[in-house]
Amino acid sequence: MFPGGGLRASKAPRLSRPHAAVRKLVALAALATILAGCSSEQLPALGFPRGVTDINDRSHFLWQGAWIAAFIVGAFTAILILWAAFRYRAKRRVSAVGDGGGGAEPLPEQVSYHMPLEIMYTVIPFIIVAVLFYFTARDQSAITKISPAGVAVHEIDVNAIQWAWQFTYPEAKEKTVTGTPENLPTLYLPLGERVRINLTASDVVHSIWIPAFMMQMQALPYVKNQFEFTAQKEGTYPGFCNMHCGRNHSQMRFTVKVVSPAEYQNYINALKGGVA
Repeated sequence: MFPGGGLRASKAPRLSRPHAAVRKLVALAALATILAGCSSEQLPALGFPRGVTDINDRSHFLWQGAWIAAFIVGAFTAILILWAAFRYRAKRRVSAVGDGGGGAEPLPEQVSYHMPLEIMYTVIPFIIVAVLFYFTARDQSAITKISPAGVAVHEIDVNAIQWAWQFTYPEAKEKTVTGTPENLPTLYLPLGERVRINLTASDVVHSIWIPAFMMQMQALPYVKNQFEFTAQKEGTYPGFCNMHCGRNHSQMRFTVKVVSPAEYQNYINALKGGVA
């Protein structure tokens, strides 16, 4: 009893061990283990087609892995937020007798730091970033690897200009196809044969992006960037500039056509003859 007759607020009880949160974290770890054991083909495609080029085979694994990591981190964070919100919500207020009002609500036990928790906050994000960095660096190196001299490759020079694309085929005596925003150019590719894109720009920074190929690369003035791939599915696919390059950036588009090797050779022959 206080001297004035009021009730003394009882000391807040020590916090119990968050068993429910621990069980959920164990469940998340089990889910991560299960997902890690799945092949890329067994997981959802998550918005991109499978097997259009050999780039997809690598990029899909990276894309799916990033989403799995984001899901696990997001679920873990949401569980901690909800657990703290419900576990430590205000449950009652202690009233002093005779004052007709609410007394001070007792605070939970206060701590200045929690070393194991702070170490976990540092180590876990570092591990996540390190794993993502490793797989990104590994796949990027494989995707941007250029075949050595002597390997049969179809070379196509792609030049970006405001606001269109130019496709030059050395096999067709350096004939160039130039598009406009009103008349989109078509990039022809042979099915099942290696293609090397030599990418440049004439004015500002652009970026070639073919969503179905899961590939984009910057086109820089006075710099030649290169990448290779093998198209694995015939079809027609849209292409875009993925770097804001001025007033008509949104109209800087093109079409990609993957055709049979025979049809591709016919197209090259037509370019040579000036009929394409």
